[in-house]
Amino acid sequence: MLLEADLPDDVDALRGLVLEHARALADITDAKSKADARIERLQAIIDAFMRHRFGRKSEQLDPDQFELALEDMEAALAEAEQARDKATSSRSDRPRKTNRGSLPAHLERIEQIIDVEEVDGARACPCCGGGLHQIGEDVAERLDVVPTTFRVLVTRRPRYGCRSCESAVVQAPAPSRIVEGGIPTEALIAQVLVAKYADHLPLYRQAQIYARQGIQLDRSTLADWVGKAAWYLRPLRDHILERLRRSERLFADETTAPVLQPGRGRTKTGQIWAYARDDRPWGGSDPPMVAYVYAADRKAERPEAHLEGFAGILQVDGYGGYAALARRNQQIRLAFCWAHVRRKFYELAENSPVAADILRRIAALYAIEAEIRGLTADDRRFLRNQRSRIIVDDLHQFLEARLRQVSAKSRLSEAIRYALTRWDGLIRFLDDGRLDLDNNAVERAIRPLALNRKNALFAGSDEGGDNWAVIATLIENCKLAGINPHTWLTATLTSLANGHPASRVGELMPWTDVP
Repeated sequence: MLLEADLPDDVDALRGLVLEHARALADITDAKSKADARIERLQAIIDAFMRHRFGRKSEQLDPDQFELALEDMEAALAEAEQARDKATSSRSDRPRKTNRGSLPAHLERIEQIIDVEEVDGARACPCCGGGLHQIGEDVAERLDVVPTTFRVLVTRRPRYGCRSCESAVVQAPAPSRIVEGGIPTEALIAQVLVAKYADHLPLYRQAQIYARQGIQLDRSTLADWVGKAAWYLRPLRDHILERLRRSERLFADETTAPVLQPGRGRTKTGQIWAYARDDRPWGGSDPPMVAYVYAADRKAERPEAHLEGFAGILQVDGYGGYAALARRNQQIRLAFCWAHVRRKFYELAENSPVAADILRRIAALYAIEAEIRGLTADDRRFLRNQRSRIIVDDLHQFLEARLRQVSAKSRLSEAIRYALTRWDGLIRFLDDGRLDLDNNAVERAIRPLALNRKNALFAGSDEGGDNWAVIATLIENCKLAGINPHTWLTATLTSLANGHPASRVGELMPWTDVP
Protein backbone atom coordinates (compact mmCIF):
# COMPACT_ATOMS: atom_id res chain seq x y z
CA MET A 1 0.00 0.00 0.00
CA LEU A 2 1.37 3.43 -1.00
CA LEU A 3 1.58 6.11 1.69
CA GLU A 4 1.70 9.83 1.02
CA ALA A 5 5.37 9.93 1.96
CA ASP A 6 6.14 7.40 -0.77
CA LEU A 7 4.85 9.63 -3.62
CA PRO A 8 7.60 11.32 -5.72
CA ASP A 9 7.76 15.12 -5.95
CA ASP A 10 8.64 15.10 -9.67
CA VAL A 11 5.56 15.27 -11.95
CA ASP A 12 7.02 12.96 -14.63
CA ALA A 13 7.98 10.37 -12.02
CA LEU A 14 4.49 10.65 -10.52
CA ARG A 15 2.93 10.13 -13.98
CA GLY A 16 5.12 7.05 -14.52
CA LEU A 17 4.08 5.63 -11.18
CA VAL A 18 0.39 6.10 -12.03
CA LEU A 19 0.83 4.40 -15.42
CA GLU A 20 2.67 1.49 -13.83
CA HIS A 21 -0.15 0.93 -11.35
CA ALA A 22 -2.75 1.28 -14.08
CA ARG A 23 -1.07 -1.43 -16.16
CA ALA A 24 -0.85 -3.72 -13.13
CA LEU A 25 -4.53 -3.10 -12.38
CA ALA A 26 -5.41 -3.90 -16.02
CA ASP A 27 -3.50 -7.18 -15.79
CA ILE A 28 -5.33 -8.07 -12.59
CA THR A 29 -8.69 -7.13 -14.12
CA ASP A 30 -7.95 -9.22 -17.21
CA ALA A 31 -6.92 -12.22 -15.08
CA LYS A 32 -10.01 -11.81 -12.95
CA SER A 33 -12.26 -11.66 -16.04
CA LYS A 34 -10.75 -14.87 -17.42
CA ALA A 35 -11.05 -16.59 -14.05
CA ASP A 36 -14.64 -15.40 -13.67
CA ALA A 37 -15.48 -16.73 -17.14
CA ARG A 38 -14.00 -20.12 -16.28
CA ILE A 39 -15.85 -20.21 -12.98
CA GLU A 40 -19.11 -19.26 -14.67
CA ARG A 41 -18.65 -22.03 -17.25
CA LEU A 42 -17.91 -24.68 -14.58
CA GLN A 43 -20.87 -23.56 -12.49
CA ALA A 44 -23.12 -23.77 -15.55
CA ILE A 45 -21.97 -27.35 -16.18
CA ILE A 46 -22.64 -28.29 -12.55
CA ASP A 47 -26.09 -26.69 -12.68
CA ALA A 48 -26.88 -28.60 -15.87
CA PHE A 49 -25.78 -31.85 -14.25
CA MET A 50 -27.98 -31.19 -11.24
CA ARG A 51 -30.98 -30.54 -13.49
CA HIS A 52 -30.19 -33.75 -15.37
CA ARG A 53 -30.01 -35.64 -12.10
CA PHE A 54 -33.66 -34.93 -11.35
CA GLY A 55 -34.87 -34.63 -14.92
CA ARG A 56 -36.54 -37.04 -17.27
CA LYS A 57 -33.33 -38.78 -18.31
CA SER A 58 -32.08 -39.25 -14.77
CA GLU A 59 -32.93 -42.94 -14.76
CA GLN A 60 -30.51 -43.49 -17.65
CA LEU A 61 -27.64 -42.07 -15.63
CA ASP A 62 -25.66 -44.31 -13.29
CA PRO A 63 -25.93 -42.47 -9.93
CA ASP A 64 -22.44 -43.51 -8.86
CA GLN A 65 -20.85 -42.34 -12.11
CA PHE A 66 -22.81 -39.11 -11.68
CA GLU A 67 -21.31 -38.54 -8.23
CA LEU A 68 -17.79 -39.17 -9.54
CA ALA A 69 -18.24 -36.65 -12.36
CA LEU A 70 -19.85 -34.11 -10.06
CA GLU A 71 -17.11 -34.26 -7.44
CA ASP A 72 -14.45 -33.74 -10.13
CA MET A 73 -16.28 -30.69 -11.47
CA GLU A 74 -16.79 -29.21 -8.01
CA ALA A 75 -13.08 -29.69 -7.29
CA ALA A 76 -12.24 -27.91 -10.57
CA LEU A 77 -14.57 -25.06 -9.59
CA ALA A 78 -12.92 -24.70 -6.18
CA GLU A 79 -9.47 -24.68 -7.82
CA ALA A 80 -10.54 -21.94 -10.25
CA GLU A 81 -11.94 -19.80 -7.43
CA GLN A 82 -8.80 -20.27 -5.36
CA ALA A 83 -6.63 -19.23 -8.31
CA ARG A 84 -8.80 -16.16 -8.89
CA ASP A 85 -8.78 -15.17 -5.22
CA LYS A 86 -5.00 -15.52 -4.93
CA ALA A 87 -4.37 -13.59 -8.15
CA THR A 88 -6.66 -10.70 -7.20
CA SER A 89 -6.33 -10.80 -3.40
CA SER A 90 -10.13 -10.96 -3.25
CA ARG A 91 -12.62 -13.37 -1.81
CA SER A 92 -15.22 -15.33 -3.77
CA ASP A 93 -18.81 -14.22 -3.35
CA ARG A 94 -19.96 -17.83 -3.58
CA PRO A 95 -20.95 -19.31 -0.18
CA ARG A 96 -18.12 -21.31 1.34
CA LYS A 97 -18.61 -25.08 1.28
CA THR A 98 -18.97 -26.06 4.91
CA ASN A 99 -20.77 -28.50 7.14
CA ARG A 100 -23.16 -26.72 9.48
CA GLY A 101 -22.85 -27.28 13.19
CA SER A 102 -19.94 -28.32 15.39
CA LEU A 103 -17.65 -31.28 14.89
CA PRO A 104 -18.65 -34.46 16.79
CA ALA A 105 -18.03 -34.19 20.52
CA HIS A 106 -16.46 -37.65 20.81
CA LEU A 107 -13.45 -36.70 18.69
CA GLU A 108 -10.17 -36.05 20.48
CA ARG A 109 -9.29 -32.35 20.76
CA ILE A 110 -5.62 -31.35 20.33
CA GLU A 111 -5.30 -27.74 21.39
CA GLN A 112 -2.71 -25.28 20.14
CA ILE A 113 -2.39 -21.69 21.33
CA ILE A 114 -1.28 -18.95 18.96
CA ASP A 115 -0.45 -15.94 21.15
CA VAL A 116 1.05 -12.49 20.92
CA GLU A 117 4.82 -12.53 21.29
CA GLU A 118 6.27 -11.57 24.65
CA VAL A 119 9.05 -9.03 24.93
CA ASP A 120 11.16 -9.29 28.10
CA GLY A 121 8.54 -11.57 29.62
CA ALA A 122 5.59 -9.26 28.94
CA ARG A 123 3.12 -8.55 26.14
CA ALA A 124 3.28 -4.87 25.25
CA CYS A 125 0.78 -2.65 23.47
CA PRO A 126 2.07 -1.82 19.94
CA CYS A 127 0.78 1.76 20.30
CA CYS A 128 1.91 2.95 23.72
CA GLY A 129 3.99 0.09 25.07
CA GLY A 130 1.66 -0.50 28.01
CA GLY A 131 0.98 -3.95 29.40
CA LEU A 132 -1.73 -6.11 27.79
CA HIS A 133 -4.39 -8.13 29.59
CA GLN A 134 -6.58 -10.81 28.02
CA ILE A 135 -10.14 -9.72 27.26
CA GLY A 136 -11.26 -12.81 25.34
CA GLU A 137 -10.23 -15.30 22.68
CA ASP A 138 -11.22 -16.64 19.28
CA VAL A 139 -11.58 -20.40 18.99
CA ALA A 140 -11.59 -22.26 15.67
CA GLU A 141 -11.93 -26.00 15.15
CA ARG A 142 -10.58 -27.84 12.09
CA LEU A 143 -10.96 -31.49 11.23
CA ASP A 144 -7.63 -33.34 11.18
CA VAL A 145 -6.74 -36.93 10.34
CA VAL A 146 -4.09 -39.41 11.42
CA PRO A 147 -3.60 -42.02 8.67
CA THR A 148 -4.38 -45.62 9.61
CA THR A 149 -1.82 -46.54 12.23
CA PHE A 150 -0.83 -50.13 12.89
CA ARG A 151 0.23 -51.35 16.27
CA VAL A 152 1.31 -54.69 17.70
CA LEU A 153 -0.62 -56.22 20.57
CA VAL A 154 1.80 -58.30 22.63
CA THR A 155 0.14 -61.00 24.74
CA ARG A 156 2.25 -62.42 27.58
CA ARG A 157 1.02 -65.48 29.51
CA PRO A 158 3.28 -66.24 32.48
CA ARG A 159 3.75 -69.92 33.36
CA TYR A 160 3.86 -70.94 36.98
CA GLY A 161 5.31 -74.02 38.60
CA CYS A 162 4.85 -75.47 42.08
CA ARG A 163 7.96 -75.83 44.28
CA SER A 164 6.25 -78.45 46.37
CA CYS A 165 5.37 -81.01 43.70
CA GLU A 166 7.25 -79.62 40.71
CA SER A 167 4.89 -81.46 38.37
CA ALA A 168 2.14 -78.90 37.75
CA VAL A 169 2.56 -76.01 35.32
CA VAL A 170 -0.18 -73.41 35.61
CA GLN A 171 -0.89 -70.89 32.86
CA ALA A 172 -3.93 -68.85 31.81
CA PRO A 173 -5.49 -70.21 28.58
CA ALA A 174 -4.66 -68.44 25.37
CA PRO A 175 -7.49 -66.21 24.07
CA SER A 176 -9.42 -67.64 21.13
CA ARG A 177 -8.96 -66.08 17.71
CA ILE A 178 -10.76 -66.05 14.38
CA VAL A 179 -7.44 -66.92 12.72
CA GLU A 180 -5.82 -69.41 15.05
CA GLY A 181 -2.07 -68.94 15.12
CA GLY A 182 -2.35 -65.95 12.81
CA ILE A 183 -1.29 -62.35 13.30
CA PRO A 184 -4.54 -60.39 12.83
CA THR A 185 -6.71 -59.17 15.67
CA GLU A 186 -10.47 -59.25 15.19
CA ALA A 187 -10.33 -55.46 14.72
CA LEU A 188 -7.94 -55.83 11.79
CA ILE A 189 -10.09 -58.53 10.19
CA ALA A 190 -13.11 -56.23 10.61
CA GLN A 191 -11.15 -53.44 8.91
CA VAL A 192 -10.40 -55.68 5.93
CA LEU A 193 -14.06 -56.70 5.65
CA VAL A 194 -15.38 -53.14 5.85
CA ALA A 195 -12.83 -51.86 3.35
CA LYS A 196 -13.71 -54.61 0.86
CA TYR A 197 -17.49 -54.84 1.21
CA ALA A 198 -18.49 -51.37 2.45
CA ASP A 199 -15.81 -49.16 0.90
CA HIS A 200 -15.35 -51.39 -2.18
CA LEU A 201 -11.56 -51.71 -1.95
CA PRO A 202 -10.33 -55.00 -3.45
CA LEU A 203 -7.85 -56.91 -1.35
CA TYR A 204 -4.89 -56.22 -3.61
CA ARG A 205 -5.46 -52.48 -3.18
CA GLN A 206 -5.65 -52.89 0.57
CA ALA A 207 -2.34 -54.75 0.46
CA GLN A 208 -0.84 -51.79 -1.42
CA ILE A 209 -2.15 -49.36 1.22
CA TYR A 210 -0.67 -51.44 4.04
CA ALA A 211 2.67 -51.67 2.22
CA ARG A 212 2.99 -47.88 2.40
CA GLN A 213 3.35 -48.29 6.16
CA GLY A 214 5.84 -51.10 5.83
CA ILE A 215 3.33 -53.89 6.48
CA GLN A 216 3.82 -56.60 3.88
CA LEU A 217 0.61 -58.61 3.65
CA ASP A 218 -0.02 -60.76 0.62
CA ARG A 219 -3.44 -60.56 -1.03
CA SER A 220 -3.90 -64.29 -0.52
CA THR A 221 -3.32 -63.82 3.21
CA LEU A 222 -6.05 -61.20 3.38
CA ALA A 223 -8.32 -63.53 1.38
CA ASP A 224 -7.72 -66.28 3.95
CA TRP A 225 -8.83 -63.94 6.73
CA VAL A 226 -11.98 -63.01 4.80
CA GLY A 227 -12.87 -66.67 4.25
CA LYS A 228 -12.43 -67.58 7.91
CA ALA A 229 -14.51 -64.61 9.02
CA ALA A 230 -17.25 -65.52 6.53
CA TRP A 231 -17.43 -69.03 8.03
CA TYR A 232 -18.05 -67.58 11.48
CA LEU A 233 -20.54 -64.98 10.20
CA ARG A 234 -22.66 -67.23 7.96
CA PRO A 235 -25.03 -68.33 10.78
CA LEU A 236 -25.86 -64.67 11.39
CA ARG A 237 -26.82 -64.16 7.74
CA ASP A 238 -28.92 -67.33 7.86
CA HIS A 239 -30.65 -66.07 11.01
CA ILE A 240 -31.56 -62.81 9.26
CA LEU A 241 -32.92 -64.71 6.26
CA GLU A 242 -35.00 -66.91 8.55
CA ARG A 243 -36.47 -63.85 10.26
CA LEU A 244 -37.32 -62.40 6.87
CA ARG A 245 -39.13 -65.61 5.91
CA ARG A 246 -41.40 -65.11 8.92
CA SER A 247 -42.41 -61.61 7.74
CA GLU A 248 -45.77 -60.88 6.13
CA ARG A 249 -44.31 -58.65 3.40
CA LEU A 250 -40.95 -58.72 1.64
CA PHE A 251 -39.15 -56.96 -1.17
CA ALA A 252 -37.09 -59.08 -3.57
CA ASP A 253 -34.61 -58.27 -6.32
CA GLU A 254 -31.49 -59.75 -7.86
CA THR A 255 -28.32 -58.56 -9.54
CA THR A 256 -25.56 -60.20 -11.52
CA ALA A 257 -22.38 -61.41 -9.83
CA PRO A 258 -19.66 -62.31 -12.36
CA VAL A 259 -17.70 -65.32 -11.10
CA LEU A 260 -14.44 -66.70 -12.43
CA GLN A 261 -14.64 -70.18 -13.91
CA PRO A 262 -11.57 -72.08 -12.67
CA GLY A 263 -9.42 -73.49 -15.45
CA ARG A 264 -11.30 -71.69 -18.22
CA GLY A 265 -9.88 -68.18 -17.87
CA ARG A 266 -13.26 -66.47 -18.19
CA THR A 267 -16.24 -65.57 -16.05
CA LYS A 268 -19.75 -66.90 -15.75
CA THR A 269 -22.75 -64.93 -14.54
CA GLY A 270 -23.90 -65.78 -11.06
CA GLN A 271 -26.66 -63.97 -9.18
CA ILE A 272 -26.98 -62.35 -5.79
CA TRP A 273 -30.57 -62.24 -4.59
CA ALA A 274 -31.68 -59.62 -2.10
CA TYR A 275 -34.65 -59.97 0.26
CA ALA A 276 -35.58 -56.97 2.38
CA ARG A 277 -38.12 -55.66 4.84
CA ASP A 278 -38.69 -52.01 5.69
CA ASP A 279 -41.78 -51.01 7.68
CA ARG A 280 -40.61 -47.48 8.43
CA PRO A 281 -42.82 -45.78 5.79
CA TRP A 282 -45.93 -46.72 7.80
CA GLY A 283 -44.43 -46.59 11.28
CA GLY A 284 -43.97 -50.33 11.79
CA SER A 285 -42.02 -51.43 14.87
CA ASP A 286 -39.96 -54.24 13.29
CA PRO A 287 -36.39 -53.25 12.40
CA PRO A 288 -35.52 -52.92 8.70
CA MET A 289 -33.29 -55.72 7.46
CA VAL A 290 -31.92 -57.27 4.30
CA ALA A 291 -30.34 -60.62 3.42
CA TYR A 292 -28.28 -61.50 0.34
CA VAL A 293 -28.01 -65.02 -1.05
CA TYR A 294 -25.66 -66.08 -3.84
CA ALA A 295 -26.78 -68.52 -6.54
CA ALA A 296 -24.92 -69.83 -9.56
CA ASP A 297 -27.79 -68.94 -11.92
CA ARG A 298 -31.11 -67.10 -12.22
CA LYS A 299 -33.42 -70.09 -12.35
CA ALA A 300 -36.91 -69.62 -10.95
CA GLU A 301 -36.38 -72.27 -8.30
CA ARG A 302 -33.71 -70.13 -6.62
CA PRO A 303 -36.11 -67.68 -4.92
CA GLU A 304 -38.40 -70.60 -4.13
CA ALA A 305 -35.60 -72.25 -2.15
CA HIS A 306 -34.53 -68.99 -0.50
CA LEU A 307 -38.10 -68.18 0.60
CA GLU A 308 -39.16 -71.65 1.69
CA GLY A 309 -41.87 -71.24 4.31
CA PHE A 310 -42.64 -67.62 3.43
CA ALA A 311 -46.33 -66.72 3.21
CA GLY A 312 -47.36 -63.16 2.38
CA ILE A 313 -46.89 -60.37 -0.13
CA LEU A 314 -43.71 -60.26 -2.20
CA GLN A 315 -43.00 -56.91 -3.86
CA VAL A 316 -40.92 -57.40 -7.00
CA ASP A 317 -40.04 -56.21 -10.49
CA GLY A 318 -41.23 -57.91 -13.66
CA TYR A 319 -38.88 -60.93 -13.61
CA GLY A 320 -40.91 -64.00 -14.59
CA GLY A 321 -39.34 -66.22 -11.93
CA TYR A 322 -41.38 -64.48 -9.24
CA ALA A 323 -44.63 -65.10 -11.14
CA ALA A 324 -43.68 -68.78 -11.41
CA LEU A 325 -43.00 -68.82 -7.67
CA ALA A 326 -46.45 -67.36 -6.93
CA ARG A 327 -48.12 -69.92 -9.21
CA ARG A 328 -46.43 -72.80 -7.37
CA ASN A 329 -47.02 -71.33 -3.92
CA GLN A 330 -50.55 -70.05 -3.47
CA GLN A 331 -49.59 -68.48 -0.13
CA ILE A 332 -47.46 -65.87 -1.91
CA ARG A 333 -49.11 -62.88 -3.58
CA LEU A 334 -47.14 -60.49 -5.77
CA ALA A 335 -47.12 -56.70 -5.57
CA PHE A 336 -45.45 -55.11 -8.58
CA CYS A 337 -43.29 -52.01 -8.79
CA TRP A 338 -44.59 -48.73 -10.22
CA ALA A 339 -41.02 -47.46 -10.67
CA HIS A 340 -40.40 -50.19 -13.24
CA VAL A 341 -43.61 -49.25 -15.05
CA ARG A 342 -42.53 -45.63 -15.04
CA ARG A 343 -39.14 -46.46 -16.54
CA LYS A 344 -40.79 -48.07 -19.55
CA PHE A 345 -42.49 -44.79 -20.39
CA TYR A 346 -39.51 -42.56 -19.49
CA GLU A 347 -37.69 -44.04 -22.45
CA LEU A 348 -40.47 -42.89 -24.78
CA ALA A 349 -41.74 -39.66 -23.25
CA GLU A 350 -39.63 -37.24 -25.30
CA ASN A 351 -41.27 -38.30 -28.56
CA SER A 352 -44.59 -39.64 -27.31
CA PRO A 353 -47.32 -37.38 -25.85
CA VAL A 354 -49.13 -40.53 -24.69
CA ALA A 355 -46.10 -41.68 -22.68
CA ALA A 356 -45.69 -38.17 -21.24
CA ASP A 357 -49.35 -38.18 -20.16
CA ILE A 358 -48.91 -41.56 -18.46
CA LEU A 359 -45.85 -40.26 -16.61
CA ARG A 360 -47.85 -37.27 -15.39
CA ARG A 361 -50.50 -39.58 -13.93
CA ILE A 362 -47.89 -41.79 -12.24
CA ALA A 363 -46.20 -38.67 -10.84
CA ALA A 364 -49.53 -37.75 -9.22
CA LEU A 365 -49.50 -41.11 -7.40
CA TYR A 366 -45.97 -40.48 -6.14
CA ALA A 367 -46.95 -37.00 -4.94
CA ILE A 368 -49.67 -38.54 -2.78
CA GLU A 369 -47.22 -41.13 -1.44
CA ALA A 370 -44.83 -38.39 -0.40
CA GLU A 371 -47.60 -36.75 1.63
CA ILE A 372 -48.71 -39.90 3.44
CA ARG A 373 -45.27 -41.32 4.19
CA GLY A 374 -44.97 -41.97 7.92
CA LEU A 375 -48.71 -42.25 8.56
CA THR A 376 -50.21 -45.43 9.98
CA ALA A 377 -51.14 -48.27 7.65
CA ASP A 378 -54.86 -47.59 8.17
CA ASP A 379 -54.49 -43.89 7.40
CA ARG A 380 -52.44 -44.65 4.28
CA ARG A 381 -55.06 -47.11 3.02
CA PHE A 382 -57.89 -44.63 3.67
CA LEU A 383 -56.16 -41.75 1.87
CA ARG A 384 -55.15 -43.94 -1.03
CA ASN A 385 -58.75 -44.96 -1.53
CA GLN A 386 -59.82 -41.35 -1.29
CA ARG A 387 -57.22 -39.90 -3.65
CA SER A 388 -55.14 -42.54 -5.46
CA ARG A 389 -57.82 -45.00 -6.54
CA ILE A 390 -59.50 -42.62 -8.98
CA ILE A 391 -56.11 -41.89 -10.60
CA VAL A 392 -55.39 -45.60 -10.92
CA ASP A 393 -58.83 -46.40 -12.35
CA ASP A 394 -58.60 -43.60 -14.91
CA LEU A 395 -55.08 -44.70 -15.87
CA HIS A 396 -56.27 -48.28 -16.42
CA GLN A 397 -58.99 -47.12 -18.80
CA PHE A 398 -56.54 -44.82 -20.55
CA LEU A 399 -54.00 -47.63 -21.06
CA GLU A 400 -56.60 -50.04 -22.44
CA ALA A 401 -57.91 -47.41 -24.85
CA ARG A 402 -54.46 -46.46 -26.12
CA LEU A 403 -53.42 -50.11 -26.51
CA ARG A 404 -56.19 -50.55 -29.09
CA GLN A 405 -54.96 -47.48 -31.01
CA VAL A 406 -51.19 -48.07 -31.27
CA SER A 407 -49.26 -50.61 -33.29
CA ALA A 408 -48.92 -53.93 -31.51
CA LYS A 409 -45.22 -54.00 -32.41
CA SER A 410 -44.40 -50.52 -31.12
CA ARG A 411 -42.39 -49.86 -27.96
CA LEU A 412 -45.32 -47.90 -26.55
CA SER A 413 -47.55 -50.93 -26.96
CA GLU A 414 -44.93 -53.06 -25.22
CA ALA A 415 -44.77 -50.62 -22.28
CA ILE A 416 -48.56 -50.55 -21.97
CA ARG A 417 -48.80 -54.34 -22.02
CA TYR A 418 -46.08 -54.53 -19.35
CA ALA A 419 -48.33 -52.50 -17.04
CA LEU A 420 -51.67 -54.13 -17.90
CA THR A 421 -50.42 -57.71 -17.54
CA ARG A 422 -49.27 -56.89 -14.00
CA TRP A 423 -52.23 -54.72 -13.04
CA ASP A 424 -53.54 -56.81 -10.14
CA GLY A 425 -50.14 -56.64 -8.46
CA LEU A 426 -49.72 -52.94 -9.26
CA ILE A 427 -52.96 -51.92 -7.52
CA ARG A 428 -52.45 -54.11 -4.45
CA PHE A 429 -51.06 -51.12 -2.57
CA LEU A 430 -54.51 -49.50 -2.59
CA ASP A 431 -55.92 -52.08 -0.17
CA ASP A 432 -52.90 -52.48 2.10
CA GLY A 433 -51.36 -49.42 3.72
CA ARG A 434 -48.28 -51.43 4.66
CA LEU A 435 -47.21 -51.75 1.02
CA ASP A 436 -45.06 -49.29 -0.89
CA LEU A 437 -45.66 -48.03 -4.39
CA ASP A 438 -42.41 -49.58 -5.60
CA ASN A 439 -39.57 -51.85 -4.52
CA ASN A 440 -36.98 -49.08 -4.24
CA ALA A 441 -36.17 -50.25 -0.70
CA VAL A 442 -34.52 -53.39 -2.03
CA GLU A 443 -33.05 -51.60 -5.05
CA ARG A 444 -31.20 -49.30 -2.65
CA ALA A 445 -29.88 -52.42 -0.93
CA ILE A 446 -28.67 -53.75 -4.30
CA ARG A 447 -26.58 -50.66 -5.09
CA PRO A 448 -23.62 -51.49 -2.77
CA LEU A 449 -23.32 -54.86 -4.54
CA ALA A 450 -23.10 -53.11 -7.89
CA LEU A 451 -20.39 -50.79 -6.57
CA ASN A 452 -18.37 -53.72 -5.28
CA ARG A 453 -18.81 -55.50 -8.62
CA LYS A 454 -17.42 -52.48 -10.50
CA ASN A 455 -14.32 -52.34 -8.33
CA ALA A 456 -13.64 -56.06 -7.93
CA LEU A 457 -14.87 -57.00 -11.46
CA PHE A 458 -15.71 -60.58 -10.44
CA ALA A 459 -15.70 -63.08 -7.59
CA GLY A 460 -13.02 -65.78 -7.71
CA SER A 461 -15.44 -68.70 -7.30
CA ASP A 462 -18.97 -69.66 -6.30
CA GLU A 463 -17.71 -69.89 -2.74
CA GLY A 464 -16.33 -66.36 -3.06
CA GLY A 465 -19.74 -65.19 -4.28
CA ASP A 466 -21.35 -66.80 -1.24
CA ASN A 467 -18.85 -65.12 1.12
CA TRP A 468 -19.63 -61.83 -0.61
CA ALA A 469 -23.35 -62.31 0.10
CA VAL A 470 -22.77 -63.25 3.75
CA ILE A 471 -20.52 -60.33 4.69
CA ALA A 472 -22.42 -57.78 2.60
CA THR A 473 -25.61 -58.81 4.42
CA LEU A 474 -24.19 -57.94 7.81
CA ILE A 475 -22.58 -54.69 6.71
CA GLU A 476 -25.78 -53.49 5.04
CA ASN A 477 -27.78 -54.30 8.18
CA CYS A 478 -25.34 -52.21 10.19
CA LYS A 479 -26.05 -49.33 7.83
CA LEU A 480 -29.81 -49.82 8.19
CA ALA A 481 -29.43 -49.83 11.98
CA GLY A 482 -27.27 -46.70 11.86
CA ILE A 483 -24.26 -48.23 13.60
CA ASN A 484 -20.59 -48.37 12.67
CA PRO A 485 -19.96 -51.69 10.86
CA HIS A 486 -16.33 -51.83 11.97
CA THR A 487 -17.25 -51.46 15.64
CA TRP A 488 -19.99 -54.06 15.34
CA LEU A 489 -17.89 -56.55 13.37
CA THR A 490 -15.00 -56.26 15.82
CA ALA A 491 -17.24 -57.00 18.80
CA THR A 492 -19.16 -59.75 16.97
CA LEU A 493 -16.06 -61.56 15.67
CA THR A 494 -14.58 -61.43 19.16
CA SER A 495 -17.76 -62.96 20.63
CA LEU A 496 -17.86 -65.67 17.99
CA ALA A 497 -14.18 -66.53 18.50
CA ASN A 498 -14.88 -66.86 22.22
CA GLY A 499 -17.57 -69.45 21.55
CA HIS A 500 -20.84 -67.51 21.49
CA PRO A 501 -23.59 -70.20 21.25
CA ALA A 502 -25.03 -70.73 17.77
CA SER A 503 -28.50 -70.96 19.33
CA ARG A 504 -28.22 -67.34 20.50
CA VAL A 505 -26.92 -65.55 17.42
CA GLY A 506 -30.04 -63.35 17.58
CA GLU A 507 -28.35 -61.53 20.47
CA LEU A 508 -25.60 -60.38 18.10
CA MET A 509 -27.83 -58.78 15.46
CA PRO A 510 -26.91 -55.18 14.51
CA TRP A 511 -30.30 -53.75 15.45
CA THR A 512 -29.91 -55.00 19.03
CA ASP A 513 -27.19 -52.33 19.48
CA VAL A 514 -29.55 -49.50 18.57
CA PRO A 515 -30.50 -47.47 21.67
